[in-house]
Amino acid sequence: MEEKKDLEKMTAVELRELALKEYPGITGVHALKKEELVLAIRQARGEDVKEGKKKKAAGKVKADKKEIKKQLRLLKEKKNELLAGGSKKDLTRLRRKIKRLKRLTQKAAG
Repeated sequence: MEEKKDLEKMTAVELRELALKEYPGITGVHALKKEELVLAIRQARGEDVKEGKKKKAAGKVKADKKEIKKQLRLLKEKKNELLAGGSKKDLTRLRRKIKRLKRLTQKAAG
């Protein structure tokens, strides 16, 4: 059990050195990534190899483009009011919020 944890904690360089010295049966060591090296070393040791859970890819944004556009229009009106006379802090917050919403519209459209 400790050896598995040790493999996970080792760097890719250390894993390559270990594979080259102790397990000459593993080919293409320099081209392998860390996860691949750990799997190859475990297979060479004869341990049970269980692949970890893979991360799910981020899905599309479930936002309605029209609703976001309505919010953008309202925020732009508020921005114009703040430009006339308002605190700079509020203005920067509003600009950032507008920028985030613009990005959301692009993600919702694509």
